[in-house]
This record gives sequence, structure tokens and C-alpha cells, in this order.
Amino acid sequence: MSDTPRSAGKLIRNIIAALILAPLAALIVAFAVANRQRVSISLDPFASGQDAAFTTRPVPLFLVLFGVLILGVIIGGVAGWLRHGGYKRTAKRLDREVVRLRAELDARKRGAVAPPVVPVAPTERLRLRAPVA
Repeated sequence: MSDTPRSAGKLIRNIIAALILAPLAALIVAFAVANRQRVSISLDPFASGQDAAFTTRPVPLFLVLFGVLILGVIIGGVAGWLRHGGYKRTAKRLDREVVRLRAELDARKRGAVAPPVVPVAPTERLRLRAPVA
């Protein structure tokens, strides 16, 4: 078997990624050059006057914006990871159950295990209410 289709697909993906990432990198560099002016950043909301000079730092604007962007991506990633934790636990539990059931099915196909007799309770009858006029 040849790797030609797989390597051709990988080559096309790399070309497309380069076509997207090169202009994006140029835009980021242009943004950083255009926003070099320094802005004062203070992390102490209660400082004023002389106290503010101690906690205030001049930082280039593009660093502030990139920092906030990176912080937002990290916070969003953590929130998504926490939100999907329940789904991942359920998927792992179901995967374990599938493995167990496949093993049980294989054993039954080989005739190694007699099917267990499970008493079945009669099902309850569905009761419908009369329609309200």
C-alpha cells in the first residue's frame, strides 16, 4: 500500500495552513507596530495619587491586548473543559459497559455461558387522562 493519498492530503493541508497563517502573522505584526504607544496599567483599583505611581506600569498597548486575548482563550478553554467533564465521564462509563457487553456476547456465542434467567415483572399499563375541554 502506498502513502501517496495520505501524504498528498497532508501537503494540501500544510499549504492551506500556510496561506491562512502567513497573512494572519502579517496582520498581527502590523497591529503590534501600529499600537506601540504606552498605556498605564494599574492592578490596584483603590490606589490614587502617590500610591498609584507605585502600582502603575507603562506597557505597550499591543502587549495589553495580546495578554487579554491569551487570558480569554485560557479562561474559555478551562470553562469548556469543565463543562464537558460530565460528558467525558459518561463516555468512559459507556465505553467500559460496551467492552463488558461485547465480552459477554462473545462468551455466549461460544456457548460458554448459559443465558441467565431474569424474572420479568409485568409492565404497568399506561394510563391516559381524559382530554380537558
